[in-house]
Amino acid sequence: MLVGREGSVGFPGKNVFPVLGRPLMVYPLTAALNASSVDMVFVSTDSPQVKQIAMRYGARVIDRPLHLCTKEALAEDVFLHGFRVIEQSVSVDIEMMVLLFCNAPTILASTIDAGVKMLRHRPDADSVVTVSVYNMWSPLRARRIGDDGYLKPFVPFEVLGDPRTLSCDRDSQGDVYFADMGMSIVRPHCLAFLDEGLLPQRWMGKRILPLLQWGGLDVDYAWQIGQVEYWLRQHGFSETSTPYDVRKEQGE
Repeated sequence: MLVGREGSVGFPGKNVFPVLGRPLMVYPLTAALNASSVDMVFVSTDSPQVKQIAMRYGARVIDRPLHLCTKEALAEDVFLHGFRVIEQSVSVDIEMMVLLFCNAPTILASTIDAGVKMLRHRPDADSVVTVSVYNMWSPLRARRIGDDGYLKPFVPFEVLGDPRTLSCDRDSQGDVYFADMGMSIVRPHCLAFLDEGLLPQRWMGKRILPLLQWGGLDVDYAWQIGQVEYWLRQHGFSETSTPYDVRKEQGE
């Protein structure tokens, strides 16, 4: 299931912004459509443009309620709503849900298939999520502006270990893995019991397996498009071709 709403504030129209000649949302959408482990593809949205693209590519549309279309609405509630709709519309038990964002194009069909395989082999796990290493954004480097106007550590250094062992070396604390929002594959109970999940992305449950990639991100600002284009080119996309079957890529 992909999710993407109409009213972005930081980057209006980001879900359909053209990247290498295609709307941004086409990348996660075609990843889902080309994944052999995915049986059905749904798109939850209030956007007429997103709906049109979803239907052109053969996905099924979930009409998102207005109260889940505001900037205050949480992704976890959108996922839960979509899950409930899908539950009522299919006649089979849902084994797992692949959760994607329309503005998170750094995902491949092969990555989805690898994640499904991981979760099937680990019945103890709640979910599999894509992660990227961003040591430059380590909690050690995070700051907030204090009441006096000066920068303060966002997280007390003592929480991160002995301050005497810390340094300006971005790798000094080891690799820092961020859930890059490219993909979350979750078991149904993660959505049915959201309150039991680990903050801040409670839909992932507690026992979260990492699937490592690089450069993953969800687009919130226009200046991120350059990184997205680089990632896509490095993974076989261009203005005229994709790693997938041409007919599927064109929505035929």
